[in-house]
Amino acid sequence: MTKPRAAPNDAEASEKRRLDRALEEGLEETFPGSDPVNVTQPAPSKADHHVKRSD
Repeated sequence: MTKPRAAPNDAEASEKRRLDRALEEGLEETFPGSDPVNVTQPAPSKADHHVKRSD
């Protein structure tokens, strides 16, 4: 038997809200589209060495 999950703390809840907003924004900006939305930023490739990225 598993233990009941503890209520998320403020930091976890804040992070979930931030990710939910980012996902919703991505969905709105790409609708209609055939590719799924990716909320995370991929790591830069060797060809991207000249591109400056900000989080």
